[in-house]
Amino acid sequence: MRNILLATAAISLFAVPAMAQTVSSPQWSGSVGYTVLDGDNVDLGAITGRATARLHPNFAVEGEASIGVKDDDITVAGVNGSVEHDYDAALYAVGVVPVTPNFELFGRVGYGTTSIKADIAGVSAQEDGESVNYGVGGTYYLNAQNGLRADWTRRDFTDDNGGEIDTYGVSYVRRF
Repeated sequence: MRNILLATAAISLFAVPAMAQTVSSPQWSGSVGYTVLDGDNVDLGAITGRATARLHPNFAVEGEASIGVKDDDITVAGVNGSVEHDYDAALYAVGVVPVTPNFELFGRVGYGTTSIKADIAGVSAQEDGESVNYGVGGTYYLNAQNGLRADWTRRDFTDDNGGEIDTYGVSYVRRF
């Protein structure tokens, strides 16, 4: 997975001539979509909203928040239970490489927090975890204001034995 990040960084070097360009004021966009959280033993789903400020043709900052909408049933030592994604929030620095006027690739790195709840045999537990997040994706703009986005992001939790979660998302994007 780190190779993907290195490849994204290498691709972004092709955009160095474009770095002389500037954006006079931030270009704002928002997105809403569905995200799958793929953990070791659970698959959860969430509705994700993002706000993005494009500060330069090749750089943006992004805030993201999700609310869980799909729980997963689990069995621990023969006892049934459930796991649910309560919420998460994160901030990212985003590198953007325009491929065509309507299509761009991006890489992002950031920091976030995630809250997961589990209920097994009537006993509930909640775990909050901080994570370093990194990922890649692409956005295809259908016209000047509307687009579709697909992305993959890994969350490396900073706690001891925190583990990792991969997220896969599809979103509708609107430029303002």
